[in-house]
Amino acid sequence: MSFEMIESVFTINVDMTMTTAMAAVLLVFGYFIKTKVYFLEKYCIPAAVVGGFMFMLITWIGHMTGSFAFSFNTTLQSFFMLAFFTTVGLGASVELLIKGGKLLVVYWLVAAFVSIVQNVIGVGLSNIVGLEKAYALLCSAITMIGGHGAGAAYGLTFEEMGYSSGQLVGAAAATFGLITSVMVGGPVARRLIEKNNLKPDLSENLDTSITEINVGTGESLSGLDVIKNVTAILVAMAIGTIVSGWIGKLIDMSFPTYVGAMFIAMILRNVNEKTAWYKFDFPLVDGIGNVTLGLYLSIAMMTLRMWELMDLAGPMLVILGAQVLFLVLFSYFIVFRVLGSNYDAAVMCAGLLGHGLGATPTAIVNLSAVNDRYGMSRKAMMIVPIVGAFLVDIIYQPQTIWFIKTFVESLVQ
Repeated sequence: MSFEMIESVFTINVDMTMTTAMAAVLLVFGYFIKTKVYFLEKYCIPAAVVGGFMFMLITWIGHMTGSFAFSFNTTLQSFFMLAFFTTVGLGASVELLIKGGKLLVVYWLVAAFVSIVQNVIGVGLSNIVGLEKAYALLCSAITMIGGHGAGAAYGLTFEEMGYSSGQLVGAAAATFGLITSVMVGGPVARRLIEKNNLKPDLSENLDTSITEINVGTGESLSGLDVIKNVTAILVAMAIGTIVSGWIGKLIDMSFPTYVGAMFIAMILRNVNEKTAWYKFDFPLVDGIGNVTLGLYLSIAMMTLRMWELMDLAGPMLVILGAQVLFLVLFSYFIVFRVLGSNYDAAVMCAGLLGHGLGATPTAIVNLSAVNDRYGMSRKAMMIVPIVGAFLVDIIYQPQTIWFIKTFVESLVQ
């Protein structure tokens, strides 16, 4: 860490190690604040967003007063991002589709269709509201389906293409989605249940062993087992980065490295299930993913320049409002019927609004709220988290890349 005066502004230069340490401290601080503020816990705001936002306020004060500024070394941010999305890929097992049955496939396709329409809405409204298509897409499936992680990742890609507020727009849109997803999910399900006088169906029509796919075996891991799991993550990251580079050259655009890593990880996971190269442990991989996501988001949030969002706020709200309106109406009038017009369908609509506007944790919050009041829907509790956390990426990611390639012009020559 060093200090200097740049254009009469006291500038604090923070090196890579200190940047990462500060991110970790802010992450822990975010968890602490969440335990004290009910609103943050209720709406499932990530701890990294809470802690990072608090620090972002400090940098905003420095900017507005012109008294001080920070200069961070964010070298490890991309590494943490890549590691997190690789662990997401390792969670996607083909067995999930096989054991989930027809209802899981239908729900998966519905979620995939939603992601496509969200991108159409974003691109379609961008010209009307005067918002760059890159930012419009960040207010679409990228953050509505992908949440803060995808918003920051694609935001970084857009920044490399010349759109300087990419990560800031992604963070703001994802936060808006998280809050609204909890606000609309429960009421829509309640309206469907009470209007149609629906009751829980306690019959078993779903292979419940699906819940056993991504759980720990209960066996202790040796040091070598841990090393093999970490090695699998790193190898998938390395190969995925190479593949992403090849695809980027093939389609002549900046292709997110994490997309390639995630799909390589999916392949590795499913090949390993047949060959048993190593003892895959999902809780370990998931834990690594949670840590790297937290550090990645914390770094992204604490380095954002909030003051750059002012001119974009109005157009963003128009597009985000349209996304909410579309998914509420689509869930109520269409999805409910497609899924069977029964109690499970109503609860799954709450879940779709959860991860279709926010993230998988908010989907689970919606499901739990409805289940606690009206009764358990085991099908919804098994299917919604699986689709929201893993399977929707298989379709949402490639079509989002197509939208970027087709509609977003690089500003970097």
